[in-house]
Amino acid sequence: MPAETSQTLDRGLRALELLAGVRGGLTVTELAARLHVNRTVAYRLVTTLEQHSLVRKDLRGRLHIGLGMLPLASAVQPVLRDVAAPVLRELAEAVGCTAHLTVADGGQALALAVVEPSWTDFHVSYRVGSRHALDQGAAGKAVLLGRSSGECAAAYVVTAGELQPGARGLAAPLLGLEGLEASVGIVTLGDLAVDEVGARVVEAARRLSESLRPHAITAPGAPRQ
Repeated sequence: MPAETSQTLDRGLRALELLAGVRGGLTVTELAARLHVNRTVAYRLVTTLEQHSLVRKDLRGRLHIGLGMLPLASAVQPVLRDVAAPVLRELAEAVGCTAHLTVADGGQALALAVVEPSWTDFHVSYRVGSRHALDQGAAGKAVLLGRSSGECAAAYVVTAGELQPGARGLAAPLLGLEGLEASVGIVTLGDLAVDEVGARVVEAARRLSESLRPHAITAPGAPRQ
Protein backbone atom coordinates (compact mmCIF):
# COMPACT_ATOMS: atom_id res chain seq x y z
CA MET A 1 0.00 0.00 0.00
CA PRO A 2 1.56 3.34 -1.00
CA ALA A 3 2.50 5.75 1.75
CA GLU A 4 0.16 8.66 2.34
CA THR A 5 1.40 11.97 0.95
CA SER A 6 0.31 15.60 1.00
CA GLN A 7 -1.06 16.61 -2.38
CA THR A 8 -0.70 20.32 -1.60
CA LEU A 9 2.92 19.96 -0.50
CA ASP A 10 3.67 17.85 -3.55
CA ARG A 11 2.23 20.54 -5.82
CA GLY A 12 4.19 23.26 -4.05
CA LEU A 13 7.46 21.36 -4.47
CA ARG A 14 6.69 20.67 -8.11
CA ALA A 15 5.98 24.38 -8.59
CA LEU A 16 9.42 25.25 -7.21
CA GLU A 17 11.06 22.67 -9.47
CA LEU A 18 9.28 24.09 -12.50
CA LEU A 19 10.24 27.68 -11.68
CA ALA A 20 13.84 26.69 -11.03
CA GLY A 21 14.08 25.12 -14.47
CA VAL A 22 12.57 27.91 -16.58
CA ARG A 23 14.48 31.00 -17.64
CA GLY A 24 12.30 34.09 -17.70
CA GLY A 25 9.78 32.78 -15.20
CA LEU A 26 6.16 31.67 -15.61
CA THR A 27 2.79 33.32 -15.23
CA VAL A 28 0.28 31.86 -12.77
CA THR A 29 -1.71 30.57 -15.75
CA GLU A 30 1.36 28.90 -17.27
CA LEU A 31 2.29 27.37 -13.93
CA ALA A 32 -1.25 26.05 -13.48
CA ALA A 33 -1.11 24.40 -16.90
CA ARG A 34 2.21 22.69 -16.13
CA LEU A 35 0.94 21.50 -12.76
CA HIS A 36 -2.35 20.32 -14.35
CA VAL A 37 -4.40 22.29 -11.82
CA ASN A 38 -6.83 25.17 -12.19
CA ARG A 39 -5.68 28.76 -11.84
CA THR A 40 -7.24 29.19 -8.39
CA VAL A 41 -5.22 26.30 -6.95
CA ALA A 42 -2.04 27.61 -8.56
CA TYR A 43 -2.71 31.11 -7.21
CA ARG A 44 -3.08 29.77 -3.66
CA LEU A 45 0.16 27.82 -3.99
CA VAL A 46 2.00 30.88 -5.28
CA THR A 47 0.60 33.12 -2.52
CA THR A 48 1.80 30.69 0.16
CA LEU A 49 5.25 30.34 -1.41
CA GLU A 50 5.53 34.12 -1.74
CA GLN A 51 4.82 34.53 1.98
CA HIS A 52 7.88 32.38 2.69
CA SER A 53 10.00 34.25 0.07
CA LEU A 54 10.38 31.05 -1.92
CA VAL A 55 8.73 32.62 -4.97
CA ARG A 56 8.79 36.21 -6.21
CA LYS A 57 6.97 38.15 -8.93
CA ASP A 58 8.75 40.50 -11.29
CA LEU A 59 7.30 43.77 -12.63
CA ARG A 60 5.57 41.84 -15.41
CA GLY A 61 3.89 39.53 -12.93
CA ARG A 62 5.98 36.54 -13.91
CA LEU A 63 7.01 34.12 -11.19
CA HIS A 64 10.59 33.25 -10.27
CA ILE A 65 12.43 31.42 -7.50
CA GLY A 66 12.69 33.74 -4.47
CA LEU A 67 15.60 34.72 -2.25
CA GLY A 68 14.20 32.50 0.50
CA MET A 69 15.74 29.59 -1.38
CA LEU A 70 19.28 30.85 -0.69
CA PRO A 71 19.60 29.72 2.95
CA LEU A 72 18.01 26.39 2.02
CA ALA A 73 20.48 25.91 -0.82
CA SER A 74 23.50 26.94 1.25
CA ALA A 75 22.59 24.32 3.85
CA VAL A 76 23.18 21.66 1.18
CA GLN A 77 26.90 22.41 0.95
CA PRO A 78 27.83 20.64 4.23
CA VAL A 79 25.85 17.60 3.05
CA LEU A 80 27.83 17.51 -0.19
CA ARG A 81 31.11 17.82 1.70
CA ASP A 82 30.20 15.02 4.12
CA VAL A 83 29.20 12.62 1.34
CA ALA A 84 32.26 13.50 -0.76
CA ALA A 85 34.86 13.31 2.02
CA PRO A 86 35.49 9.53 2.09
CA VAL A 87 35.61 9.30 -1.71
CA LEU A 88 38.06 12.20 -1.93
CA ARG A 89 40.17 10.78 0.92
CA GLU A 90 40.51 7.42 -0.84
CA LEU A 91 41.39 9.14 -4.11
CA ALA A 92 43.99 11.46 -2.52
CA GLU A 93 45.70 8.60 -0.70
CA ALA A 94 45.68 6.35 -3.78
CA VAL A 95 47.27 8.84 -6.19
CA GLY A 96 49.24 11.05 -3.77
CA CYS A 97 47.61 14.22 -5.06
CA THR A 98 45.23 16.79 -3.60
CA ALA A 99 41.67 15.75 -4.44
CA HIS A 100 38.69 18.06 -4.67
CA LEU A 101 34.97 18.33 -5.35
CA THR A 102 34.07 21.36 -7.43
CA VAL A 103 30.57 22.62 -8.21
CA ALA A 104 29.26 25.10 -10.76
CA ASP A 105 28.08 28.32 -9.13
CA GLY A 106 26.80 30.55 -11.89
CA GLY A 107 29.64 30.95 -14.37
CA GLN A 108 32.29 29.97 -11.85
CA ALA A 109 33.79 26.77 -10.49
CA LEU A 110 33.64 26.66 -6.68
CA ALA A 111 35.90 24.30 -4.69
CA LEU A 112 33.48 22.81 -2.18
CA ALA A 113 35.59 20.06 -0.60
CA VAL A 114 39.36 19.44 -0.61
CA VAL A 115 41.36 16.51 0.79
CA GLU A 116 45.16 16.44 0.81
CA PRO A 117 47.18 13.18 0.87
CA SER A 118 48.73 12.27 4.23
CA TRP A 119 51.88 10.47 3.06
CA THR A 120 53.49 12.67 0.40
CA ASP A 121 56.55 14.87 0.95
CA PHE A 122 54.81 17.76 -0.80
CA HIS A 123 51.46 18.43 -2.42
CA VAL A 124 49.42 21.32 -3.75
CA SER A 125 47.47 23.34 -1.20
CA TYR A 126 44.00 24.02 -2.59
CA ARG A 127 41.66 26.19 -0.54
CA VAL A 128 37.98 25.38 0.00
CA GLY A 129 36.01 28.29 -1.42
CA SER A 130 38.46 28.96 -4.26
CA ARG A 131 36.76 30.17 -7.41
CA HIS A 132 37.72 30.41 -11.04
CA ALA A 133 36.02 30.61 -14.42
CA LEU A 134 34.42 27.40 -15.65
CA ASP A 135 36.51 27.48 -18.80
CA GLN A 136 39.80 27.52 -16.89
CA GLY A 137 41.36 24.58 -15.10
CA ALA A 138 40.47 20.90 -15.17
CA ALA A 139 37.68 21.11 -12.60
CA GLY A 140 35.67 23.74 -14.47
CA LYS A 141 36.30 22.20 -17.86
CA ALA A 142 35.11 18.84 -16.53
CA VAL A 143 31.82 20.49 -15.50
CA LEU A 144 31.46 21.82 -19.05
CA LEU A 145 32.25 18.34 -20.38
CA GLY A 146 29.44 16.98 -18.22
CA ARG A 147 27.03 19.47 -19.78
CA SER A 148 27.84 18.26 -23.27
CA SER A 149 27.93 14.56 -22.50
CA GLY A 150 24.72 14.32 -20.47
CA GLU A 151 24.57 10.88 -18.88
CA CYS A 152 26.92 9.26 -21.41
CA ALA A 153 30.07 7.47 -20.33
CA ALA A 154 32.35 9.92 -18.57
CA ALA A 155 35.74 11.00 -19.80
CA TYR A 156 38.18 13.30 -18.05
CA VAL A 157 39.96 16.58 -18.68
CA VAL A 158 43.69 17.23 -18.21
CA THR A 159 45.17 20.72 -17.95
CA ALA A 160 48.60 22.18 -17.20
CA GLY A 161 49.47 25.57 -15.74
CA GLU A 162 46.07 27.17 -16.32
CA LEU A 163 45.43 28.22 -12.72
CA GLN A 164 48.90 27.96 -11.19
CA PRO A 165 52.28 27.80 -12.95
CA GLY A 166 53.60 24.24 -12.97
CA ALA A 167 50.41 22.70 -11.62
CA ARG A 168 48.66 19.91 -13.49
CA GLY A 169 45.02 19.06 -13.02
CA LEU A 170 42.79 16.16 -13.98
CA ALA A 171 39.04 16.06 -13.37
CA ALA A 172 35.93 14.11 -14.38
CA PRO A 173 32.31 15.26 -14.27
CA LEU A 174 29.62 13.91 -11.98
CA LEU A 175 26.84 12.62 -14.22
CA GLY A 176 23.15 11.90 -13.83
CA LEU A 177 22.48 14.37 -11.00
CA GLU A 178 19.58 16.64 -11.89
CA GLY A 179 20.24 20.17 -10.70
CA LEU A 180 23.85 19.58 -9.72
CA GLU A 181 26.81 20.29 -11.99
CA ALA A 182 30.07 19.19 -10.39
CA SER A 183 33.36 17.43 -10.92
CA VAL A 184 35.88 15.39 -8.97
CA GLY A 185 39.51 16.08 -9.66
CA ILE A 186 43.10 16.13 -8.52
CA VAL A 187 45.88 18.70 -8.72
CA THR A 188 49.62 18.12 -8.48
CA LEU A 189 52.97 19.77 -9.15
CA GLY A 190 54.67 16.49 -9.95
CA ASP A 191 54.54 14.02 -12.80
CA LEU A 192 51.12 12.68 -13.60
CA ALA A 193 50.42 9.14 -14.80
CA VAL A 194 47.44 10.31 -16.79
CA ASP A 195 45.93 6.94 -17.75
CA GLU A 196 46.13 5.47 -14.26
CA VAL A 197 45.06 8.61 -12.42
CA GLY A 198 42.36 9.33 -14.98
CA ALA A 199 40.77 5.94 -14.41
CA ARG A 200 40.79 6.47 -10.64
CA VAL A 201 39.27 9.94 -10.93
CA VAL A 202 36.51 8.72 -13.26
CA GLU A 203 35.74 5.90 -10.82
CA ALA A 204 35.65 8.35 -7.89
CA ALA A 205 33.26 10.58 -9.84
CA ARG A 206 31.03 7.59 -10.62
CA ARG A 207 30.94 6.48 -6.98
CA LEU A 208 30.16 9.96 -5.73
CA SER A 209 27.41 10.39 -8.33
CA GLU A 210 25.81 7.16 -7.15
CA SER A 211 26.08 8.26 -3.51
CA LEU A 212 24.42 11.60 -4.21
CA ARG A 213 21.75 10.48 -6.65
CA PRO A 214 19.20 9.26 -4.07
CA HIS A 215 19.43 12.60 -2.24
CA ALA A 216 18.46 14.67 -5.33
CA ILE A 217 20.74 17.48 -4.13
CA THR A 218 20.63 20.87 -5.84
CA ALA A 219 23.64 23.13 -5.53
CA PRO A 220 23.40 26.93 -5.40
CA GLY A 221 23.71 28.49 -8.82
CA ALA A 222 23.46 25.22 -10.70
CA PRO A 223 21.09 25.57 -13.69
CA ARG A 224 18.41 22.95 -14.13
CA GLN A 225 17.73 21.50 -17.54
